[in-house]
Amino acid sequence: MTESPLPLFEEIVRVSPPGDPHGDLSVLLDTACVIGGSIAGLLAARVLSDHARRVVVIEADEPLAPGGSRPGVPQDQQVHTLLPAGHLWLERWAPGITEEAQSRGASLVGPDQAVTAFDGVRQAPDGAGHHLLAIGRPLLEALIRDRVTSLPHVSVVRGRATGLQYVDDAVSAVEYAPAAEGGRGDGSTEVLEADFVVDAMGRSSRLSSWLRASGYTEPQLERLEAPINYATALFERPVTLAELATAGALGLFSPEYPSGGVSVAAANAIEDQQWLVMLMGYGASRPGRTIEEFRAACAGLPGVFSEATAGALTRDVVTYHQAESRRRHFTQASHFPARLVSVGDAVASFNPIYGQGMSSAALHASCLALYLGGEPDLGTAARRFFELQGVVVDAAWAVSAGGDAARLDAEKGTEVPDDVRQQRWAMEQITAATLLDGEVTRAFNDVTYMLRHPATLADPAVLARAVAATSRRP
Repeated sequence: MTESPLPLFEEIVRVSPPGDPHGDLSVLLDTACVIGGSIAGLLAARVLSDHARRVVVIEADEPLAPGGSRPGVPQDQQVHTLLPAGHLWLERWAPGITEEAQSRGASLVGPDQAVTAFDGVRQAPDGAGHHLLAIGRPLLEALIRDRVTSLPHVSVVRGRATGLQYVDDAVSAVEYAPAAEGGRGDGSTEVLEADFVVDAMGRSSRLSSWLRASGYTEPQLERLEAPINYATALFERPVTLAELATAGALGLFSPEYPSGGVSVAAANAIEDQQWLVMLMGYGASRPGRTIEEFRAACAGLPGVFSEATAGALTRDVVTYHQAESRRRHFTQASHFPARLVSVGDAVASFNPIYGQGMSSAALHASCLALYLGGEPDLGTAARRFFELQGVVVDAAWAVSAGGDAARLDAEKGTEVPDDVRQQRWAMEQITAATLLDGEVTRAFNDVTYMLRHPATLADPAVLARAVAATSRRP
């Protein structure tokens, strides 16, 4: 792709639903199918609803009430914060959903109540007025599901997709095993004919094996070692959001900081008058596996963490381990069927602590809208979609995987090329300057919030300002 990623990224973030969502000009498809009903799949279904007469979501898990957990989302009990970008785009595709989330107890955390700190030093305010939506993942998913499935031509079928069918090098149908009421299916298989299919099967997507078995090129899988260990618990919050000085806190700690093995800590004031608190460690560090260890670790951290864990426990500690970040390179697949795309964690799954998963899913939906709105040739592979999506994945990967790679290389003493070393030095200067200079903080936050492309941080003016700020610090 010869196009610059910056203008493409700007175009993607501006995508909105078509003005005439069900007019004859926008209907490209008779039946569209989304495999997987998590946030990425639901947002893809929302986009497809503007271009298809019928949208069917095939989901294996039974929908649960907010607060519940389902097997297809093993990390759903961990901290989930909707970044300003994800919040903006979600509101664009489902107007009023923020207000509805607040009515259910979620917190819209403004800059005066949000704290990001490095080794206990608070980031300089950026003056941008960004808001974060602090909410439990099950509630957010339930709200999105209700919005999408309330559309008259969107339906959900409970079942497990087992394969695809093709005609003339294009996907023509999805094979699935229906789920029985209250349990597994009887082993039978049904076929749903479809004009377009979206793989939203998540991190463990089976699409690659299906493609390989049918003679197509499977996307190359890239892995990056990032052994992370999460521990998250819920506590009673006796005060309202308005009474809190801090409603959302993110603490990041260098290996030298005496944090008891905690690399990242987060606390969010969420629904049902609760604090959702998370501790994360790298490698062998597994902080807070019991509630006693959890509270002890929080007591040694600066900020709101002791206060947040002082209330009664409303849900015991839930742990989560992830060994690596992954991404699949669809643009490099030489022989790929038409009318088929992938979204969400099926394409790229990062270290969740960067909070970019849900925002990335929203941007993947924007890529799909841009692709379908551009009069695509549906008889050929969706190369244009994967090119657009690649811009989004590259941006998120640069922030999350880049940070993890730098930390692991430093811990292992790995020798890195000069250009990589210089890039990391520049990022260290910018990160340090966010504690001192609000303008640098704004440039940095625009990227980490996925509002701007990471290449904007390569602006010499930004780096010069960062170096000037760090040179003045005590």
